[in-house]
Amino acid sequence: MRDRLRILAEERGTTITELLEDLATRELTAAEREQRAFEAARELGIEYTEQVQQAGQDAWATIRAHQGGAAA
Repeated sequence: MRDRLRILAEERGTTITELLEDLATRELTAAEREQRAFEAARELGIEYTEQVQQAGQDAWATIRAHQGGAAA
């Protein structure tokens, strides 16, 4: 794994540390994603229930499936 990170960093003209820092600043944690989903539902006037949460997860799974499995 470290070799792959080294190669990716070299290809981008950066270091492994900077590569990982970039990833950490771009990616949301599970708690952050959940909070954003809650806020989006509230803005739309929707109560964020377990049913709404599951519908959203199912929708993203469908989108990823149509994108060839790429992360959304």
